[in-house]
Amino acid sequence: MRTRTAQDDAIYKLAAPIAEALDMEIVRIRVKSGKRQTVQIMAEKSDGTMDVEDCASLSRGLSEVLEETDPIRGEYNLEVSSPGIDRPLTAPAHFERWAGFKAKLELDRLVEGRKKFTGQLAGFEDNSVLIDLPNEDETALIPFDWIADAKLVLTDELMKADLAARGGPAPEDNSSGETP
Repeated sequence: MRTRTAQDDAIYKLAAPIAEALDMEIVRIRVKSGKRQTVQIMAEKSDGTMDVEDCASLSRGLSEVLEETDPIRGEYNLEVSSPGIDRPLTAPAHFERWAGFKAKLELDRLVEGRKKFTGQLAGFEDNSVLIDLPNEDETALIPFDWIADAKLVLTDELMKADLAARGGPAPEDNSSGETP
C-alpha cells in the first residue's frame, strides 16, 4: 500500500535504503500527474517524528539518487513531508501502533455491498486489520491485501495523543462548556 503503480514502486525501491540510513521509514509514495509531475514522499523517523530538517535531509539524499537513475520521465517536483496527524496507514505495524483510534478503510473489492468502512482500529492479526465497526457486535477482520487506502480520522483523541507524543502541554478539559 505504500505504492500504487510500478513507477511508485520503482521510486520506493530507490528511496527506502536512503530513508533507512537516516533512521526513517517511507510511509507512502505517489506520483501525481499535471503540467509538471509531483513526486510525493511521506516519511517518518523510527520514533514517529519528522521535522523540517528531517524532510530536507531525506529530500537531498533522494534528489541525488533520482537524478542519477532518472525513474521519472520529464520534469517533476519532489515533495517530502511527514505523514501528518491524520496519516495514511500503509503497513501492518501502523494498524498495531494506532489501535484504539478511528480510521477509514477503502477496499479494492466489495464486502457486504460496500468498499468503505470507518471504525476503531483494534490491531492487526493473521495478516488482517482488526476494526470495531459501529452497530456491529464483533470485531471485523479485513485482509490487509484487500485495503486500497487507509488513514486515521482526525478526532479530539488523536489530536491529544499527537500533542502528548510531541511533549506538548496536556490540553485543558473544558467539558463544562464554560468559556475560559
